[in-house]
Amino acid sequence: MEKQNKTILGNNNNMQITLYQQLEQKFRTAFNSLGIDASVPIVLQESSKPEFGDYQVNGAMAAAKTLKMNPRELAQKIIDSVDLYGIADKLEIAGPGFINVTLNNQYLSSLLADNVLKVSDDRKHTIVVDYSAPNLAKEMHVGHLRSTVIGDALVRIYEFLGNKVIRRNHVGDWGTQFGMLTAYLFELNQQDNASIELHDLEEFYRKSKVRFDQDADFANRAREFVVRLQSGDEQVLALWQQFVETSLGHCQEVCDRLGTKLTRADAVGESSYNDLLAPMVSRLMDSGIAIDSEGAKCVFLTPEELGSKDETPFIIQKKDGGYLYATTDIAAVYDRVHNLGADRLVYVIDARQSLHLKQLFVVSKKAGIAPIETKMEHSAFGTMMGEDGKPFKTRSGGTVKLIDLINEAIERAETMIRERNPEWSNEEVTALAKILGVASMKYADLSKNRLSDYIFSFDKMLAFDGNTAPYLLYAYTRINSIFNKAGLKREDYLGSTIVINEFDEHRLAVHIAKFAEKLHQTAKENYPHYLCGYIYELAGLFMKFYESCPILRSDVSDEVKHNRLALAALAGETLKLSLDLLGIPVVERM
Repeated sequence: MEKQNKTILGNNNNMQITLYQQLEQKFRTAFNSLGIDASVPIVLQESSKPEFGDYQVNGAMAAAKTLKMNPRELAQKIIDSVDLYGIADKLEIAGPGFINVTLNNQYLSSLLADNVLKVSDDRKHTIVVDYSAPNLAKEMHVGHLRSTVIGDALVRIYEFLGNKVIRRNHVGDWGTQFGMLTAYLFELNQQDNASIELHDLEEFYRKSKVRFDQDADFANRAREFVVRLQSGDEQVLALWQQFVETSLGHCQEVCDRLGTKLTRADAVGESSYNDLLAPMVSRLMDSGIAIDSEGAKCVFLTPEELGSKDETPFIIQKKDGGYLYATTDIAAVYDRVHNLGADRLVYVIDARQSLHLKQLFVVSKKAGIAPIETKMEHSAFGTMMGEDGKPFKTRSGGTVKLIDLINEAIERAETMIRERNPEWSNEEVTALAKILGVASMKYADLSKNRLSDYIFSFDKMLAFDGNTAPYLLYAYTRINSIFNKAGLKREDYLGSTIVINEFDEHRLAVHIAKFAEKLHQTAKENYPHYLCGYIYELAGLFMKFYESCPILRSDVSDEVKHNRLALAALAGETLKLSLDLLGIPVVERM
């Protein structure tokens, strides 16, 4: 069945309403007019196959049950009631009561002409994103990759949507390990050595840890050095500051190599919250949320509060008076909400910290440290596995340093580029390899559901086919090559009116028009792989469009040529923007 549709364009002056939202509103109005309860979902989704149109509405079947009607009959009533004047060309019933929606080409043209890539949140937020979080006195390892690249992508997306975003690289720079280090270095009379390198610190840390575990006298001295540090001993503080700067200098180098937005100023150590620790403990004790348990101060949450039966206490102060990272995390919440003005807190942290973060969120709101309406989200992620299916390790079983992984990715990319382009100069190969190697690593991670473990494979991530960075970057260069071949500039065609006639033009246009809804979905649920899937499909649809709709062929009219160039230009811009939001720069040739 088809519904006759006029060709007057729908009003699209406000692009804050996405294509999806506009359709959903139209169908909700139709549902209401038929007496369908507002609790009945519309179930609007992208069609799985082109023959099912552009969108599919599945809500008629659920609504039919409440109204005791035949689903197909109700679907027809919905079609007769919904006002998609100038928006849809065709509405048809399929199967037991699905409604297939095919959009009007003129309406699509209006969407594309109305700056379809300019997207923003309806309500702007102040968002603090906690990510990367390396260990000081140690080099960053592969375990830091996921947090760093996922967090960076989310930051870029939130910022693009117009939110105020505050990056927080929360680092442990306070506590027993620094007492161990300072005590050990004082023993070695190296407290005045200004040239200590990170690899020295790692070695000193390993040796001091052995001493701490095996030598009771040394352990006591280490604790004394912690007290000296926390009380402001100038000599110990100077050495501690050296540890911190040496470690953070390395972290910044790695973050720069990865092309992230993290800066030295974003690194905030646990030490910065030191003055808040005692007040936070007092607040929890005075309110009765925390209690004394065998000398320690703990919060015990009920299964209902926690959403699980885990009875592990949330310890905020040890019986010897020392604070834990739980205390620091509470203080950080207070600072982020009350001093930074955040109304959304996003923690990009390993899934193994799920219990701790659940406890933190519940305690923070229970104590009024964070208002009830504050969004507190754990964007958990799984483990990066080796090709043997086990956690990624060196051949000797050691931890893989992140800088070594980056270097190997670049080296492999360089080898691949030389094989594909033997005529290129060394400078060209080196420049592209630095981009392609890192881009391949990042995209291989971002394109996976962050909750899943995944197999890290250089061969797969550097492949030119499949959902990989090389494939997408090559697709971008293919688009640019069309304009270069014609001696034209792609930028000159952006913003042009696009007349859509052919099937593959329509499919590509629909997909570009979905950019806003896909970006909103990514930002709302914190899943970068949504955006990765979107651009992978975009690249595939462009290739089909390019094959079936000639652009530069001599028998193509100037008008058609202009329309197709404009559509190609917009596809290229969408691909470029999406890759940039993932922290991946485009290249001009491959």
